[in-house]
Amino acid sequence: MVKICCIGAGYVGGPTMAVIALKCPDVEVVVVDISEARIAGWNSERLPIYEPGLDDVVKQCRGRNLFFSTDVNRYVGEADIVFVSVNTPTKTRGLGAGKAADLTYWESAARMIADVSRSDKIVVEKSTVPVKTAEAIEKILAHNGRGVRYQILSNPEFLAEGTAVQDLFCPDRVLIGGRETPEGQAAVKALKDVYARWVPEDRIITTNLWSAELSKLAANAFLAQRISSVNAISALCEATGADVTEVAYSIGKDKRIGPRFLSASVGFGGSCFQKDILNLVYICECYALPEVAEYWRQVIGINDYQKSRFVNRVVSSMFNTVAGKKVAVLGFAFKKDTGDTRETPAIDVCRGLLGDKAVLSIYDPQVTEEQVRRDLAMNKFDWDHPRHLQPVGETAGQQVLGVAPDAYEAARDAHAVCILTEWDEFRSLDYTRMYDAMQKPAFVFDGRNIVDPEKLREIGFIVYSIGKPLDHWLRDTPAVA
Repeated sequence: MVKICCIGAGYVGGPTMAVIALKCPDVEVVVVDISEARIAGWNSERLPIYEPGLDDVVKQCRGRNLFFSTDVNRYVGEADIVFVSVNTPTKTRGLGAGKAADLTYWESAARMIADVSRSDKIVVEKSTVPVKTAEAIEKILAHNGRGVRYQILSNPEFLAEGTAVQDLFCPDRVLIGGRETPEGQAAVKALKDVYARWVPEDRIITTNLWSAELSKLAANAFLAQRISSVNAISALCEATGADVTEVAYSIGKDKRIGPRFLSASVGFGGSCFQKDILNLVYICECYALPEVAEYWRQVIGINDYQKSRFVNRVVSSMFNTVAGKKVAVLGFAFKKDTGDTRETPAIDVCRGLLGDKAVLSIYDPQVTEEQVRRDLAMNKFDWDHPRHLQPVGETAGQQVLGVAPDAYEAARDAHAVCILTEWDEFRSLDYTRMYDAMQKPAFVFDGRNIVDPEKLREIGFIVYSIGKPLDHWLRDTPAVA
């Protein structure tokens, strides 16, 4: 029996290993983590992350050939293939602060692997890492290996939260990068044989190590670039009276462009896009490519602009102040069908409104009040450290009126509703009921373009939808408070 161990029981490690266990019943798969609470969650009836379909996969395999444990040394030592899926946060101090990836956890994992290994191993980079990380890991393992031989592979994940299980079942591609040596190619084949149990061979791409490492950063940069591009156009649409939805539909009909990732919104979020682009910017600077670095930096610049533009629109529309006014925030996760709040645009929007002394009532079907308050308390980039290492001090989050049990309670007596996540339930709310319970004039600021502005205007709302022709009320107010 092949034995696989994954270090890190997070959003990538847990689902990926669960699907490998399901598709390869003769392979023993163990997910290890130093967090007792996280492992207890994976062994419970309520998993520590929400992902459609994941519960069923875990329950089918857990206790059979899928195990979750805090005994890191034992299972790493016994494994033939070790996946490393640990945090690679953006550095907050020192060389490259604010851009470079902090590889502290990766280096610790590599040193631990070297300490406990007594047999040859394939070590697989599953975390998103800078180009040439494999070279550094090879050096650590080689100098501490005591005769044990290692092959390093890069196998980046391309999962989209909310569809991660389906993405694992039917991936667009599986990318495996390895050394172009006989030993390296043998390691590539060993990992390829695991995926080939359910992934068609023409979807398993093999490259050298550096191409695989860079492909992940480049893929996320390209996706984020599309979002920032359409968001930039959304600002122009509002200024000219064009409709960004119609423009995006027209653009997407061009087969060279396609329709994906062309939905204007309050901004992109998630654990990867901003972090990976900042990493890409830093790498470009290190290789003396300042023009390339600046090009990618602007993708983040537009994203920040879009969030601040949304806050400005809210404040300027409501008589240039939201001080003391209740604002309902519908959605806090960075996208629907996930409870993940990492880099969610809702954080910056809420902080902007709190900065103007608004009173917030937040509702999200998958995000707890504890998580909302932690996120509003945290410094930038702290979210990507293990929970027990996340510093949380005095926070604007304490000013939040509360986290409501449903959308109607959030909106009761509110002056405005801000839709920040595209949850399906927000499309079918009884907005007449909501309007009747709100202060007047009642505003809806749709940051995801999921409601019909004209229907809401018939109810009586003043409506702002990103990139759509402006409400008569809003035409007379400045875009910047």
